[in-house]
Formats: sequence, C-alpha cells, structure tokens
Amino acid sequence: MSQFEPAPPTLATTRAPADRLTRLLRPRLLRMLDKLEGGSLTVLEGRERHVLGKGGARNVTLRIHDSRAWRRMALGGTVAAAEAYMDGQWETDDLVGLVRLFAYNLEQVNDSVDSGTSRLSKWALSVAYALARNTLAGSKRNISAHYDLGNDLFELFLDREHRMYSAAVFPYPEASLEAASTHKLEKLFNLLELGPQHHLLEIGTGWGGLAIHAARTRGCRVTTTTISDEQHAYTQARIAAEGLENRITLLKEDYRALEGRFDRIVSVEMIEAVGHQYLPTYLKTLERLLEPEGLIALQAITIRDQRFVAASREMDFIKRYIFPGGFLPSHAAILSAMQQDTQLNLLQLEDIGLHYAATLKAWGQRFEARLGEVYAQGYDERFVRMWRYYLAYCEGGFRERTIGTCQLLLGGPGRVRSRRDSRIGTPEPCCPSAMEHCSMLGSSSSAGSAACWAARRSPCWPRR
Repeated sequence: MSQFEPAPPTLATTRAPADRLTRLLRPRLLRMLDKLEGGSLTVLEGRERHVLGKGGARNVTLRIHDSRAWRRMALGGTVAAAEAYMDGQWETDDLVGLVRLFAYNLEQVNDSVDSGTSRLSKWALSVAYALARNTLAGSKRNISAHYDLGNDLFELFLDREHRMYSAAVFPYPEASLEAASTHKLEKLFNLLELGPQHHLLEIGTGWGGLAIHAARTRGCRVTTTTISDEQHAYTQARIAAEGLENRITLLKEDYRALEGRFDRIVSVEMIEAVGHQYLPTYLKTLERLLEPEGLIALQAITIRDQRFVAASREMDFIKRYIFPGGFLPSHAAILSAMQQDTQLNLLQLEDIGLHYAATLKAWGQRFEARLGEVYAQGYDERFVRMWRYYLAYCEGGFRERTIGTCQLLLGGPGRVRSRRDSRIGTPEPCCPSAMEHCSMLGSSSSAGSAACWAARRSPCWPRR
C-alpha cells in the first residue's frame, strides 16, 4: 500500500463534513504549522493544498483523510495526533521526516500544539502518568504491558543472533544488525574488563542474548533477572538449549529485591523503566550489590538536560502506548543522583545516539518486510500503525538529538580508574565520533562522505 492510498476500511477513515468546531480549530493549526522552521510541510486535504513552514532541509507531505483529525489534534495535542494516525485519519510520505521536522521545532510544538485548547487533555494524561508509578506491583504491570506482547512479535524484527531490544553499535556502515548487536555487547564487556574470574549481574534479562554471550565468550558466571513472564520463559529455554545452566542463574526478581555482591554489573536500557521517582533507589541498589572495587556498565536512553524536569511530569505517545511508567533520565539527572545518593564514580560516558537511529531503521525495515506474519499473529491494522509510529517517532528523535543514548562506566567507591585510563594517547579500537559523519548514520553531504572515507582509512577503524 502506498503512503497516500486510503487506509483499510477497518480504520475510522470515513470522510465526514467538517463540523463547526473543526472549522474553527483548523485555521489555528494551519497558522501554527506555517511557523515551522528548518523545513516545510505540504498539507493535502481533498482539493486543497497548503505549503507551510519557513523552508529548509526537512520537507514532508501530509494528507488528511478525515477532517476530524484537526479537532483531535487541536484538543488532544501530540498524543491525539498519534492516535489520529493510528486510526488512519492522516498519512505522510515520510513518517521519520515528519517527526524530525516537529522535533526540530520542539519548543514551538510544546508551546502551541500541547497547550491552549489541548491543556485539559494534557493535564488528564499527566495525572494518568503520575498514577503509573513503578512500585513493586506497578513495575510488574508496566513491564508486562509491553514485553509480554508475545515473543513471536519481537522475533520478527530483532537481530536473529542475540534478540537485543536496545541500541546496536555499528562497527562499519554496512554491518548487519546481527554484527552491530554483537559489537555492542563486546564494547560493554570490554568496558567491564570482563573475564572468567568475574561474576556478572545483569539487571534486565531481555531475551537472554547478553547473558548467553557473556557466559559463552568470556567464561564468566552470570546472574540475570527479569520480571517479564514471557522473557523469563524464553530465556530459560535458550539457556537450556545452550547447555549453560551451570554458568547462568536466571531469576524473576525485581531489582530492589536482589541480594548478594557482584564484581561486575551490567544493565542495558533498563534505567528508563524505573521511573524518575525511583532513580536514586536504582543507583543505590547498584551500589549495594557491587563490590567496592567493582565496575558497572549502563546503557541508557537519555533526554536533553533542559527537558528532563518537564518531561518527567508529562505523558507522551511513548508513555501512553508503548512503555507505561517509563521515563528518560538526562546525563545531569543520573550524575546528580549518583553524587547525592551514592559513592559511585563515573569513569567514562560515551554517546551512541545516532547508532540507535540506525538500529531503529533496521527494525522498521524488518517489521515492514514481515507484515503478513504480524497480521497472522493476530495483530490488527491499528496495532501495526501504532508500532510503525513508535519506531519512526524514536528514530526521528535520535536523528534530531532530542533524545540520545549513552554507555556509562561506573566504579565502586574503591574504583577510581579503569584499565582504559592507562591507554590515553593510544589509538582507540573504534572511532564513533568519526562514524557519526557516515552515510549509515544519516549524512549524505559531501563533507560527511569525505569524513567517512577518511575515518575508514584510519588505523582505528574496525575491520571486518
């Protein structure tokens, strides 16, 4: 189906005459859209055509299938705009591009679309978000809402080797998702200086890829925990199939209930599920479980420091439909909580946000290629459009840097340096800063191509 064909009849796309309220609100939204900077938005509705915005690199076309979409967007803000898309009331030729255009104009969107006539709706959503706290019972409920959708769904688009549901790190532009996922794991293990003498605690098992790869390639003991029933059952079967029951202990425990001491801890994109109220609790728990000279590797999706406080109170599309109870920490929020509530030391921090954009693009392509299997599993058109919007929403955010991803290396109170410190001044095994200019991360300019060529010629570029 092309982007501009009418949505299937199962969705609410019946064209209805614009009512009086819609006729009142539509011109207001059009005036707001005409203030967009950094690109242009062409809006098609019936025989009408509006070219809006100040112009720039981001140029997107949007077609309105149902005039009621205007009322929904005006009264419900950005969450209602997403719901209108899920219901087939509008389409676009470039969903990621549309997200990027709005992300580039984030402050204006927050001041215009998510205020005024949508203020009451925004308040109601904020109340609902506040009630979705990650207590012991709330965490179980929130995690199950997403991760227990069904293992078969996630298998359709995650990498086939590790089933990693987190940012991969691409060692070279043409790397497969499988190679990039392996490279990410190796980066984390290298940060931890992980060896057979260590006992690794993983908080957030996922589908077992990290635990199995660590036990198999580093020879260490692994204890891993999840509170998702589906993930626990899936990982239990994988561990048995690999014959690793003697090296991997699989738990179904909330992180706050864990006991013991470990010399290595890893947690990949789990911090976003703890809730901003529990960030200090999470970090204090890591400290309690860590040997004094141990190391912790975290991979975290982050939001800009300037947006953290406001975002921690708001319900957006992701919190409403994808990750209930979730939040994005900022670098400053993490470091401030560490300083105030723990004796942990920050040893290293590296941004890999553009690699997440590339990961999401790969997931989206795989999801679209297997839509027939998605429908066969019982998911309807509204779910498919919600999932499509979710992947595009996140990819666009990473490409515009409104959100990011970082890998942090933390040391216990007795650990103030890493082995990496002794190599300062020597070539690194990977040059992520140079890689950011490469075409696989979204650069098509001649300068970006030249930077990519130069980086790949350098001795620090990873070889296949």
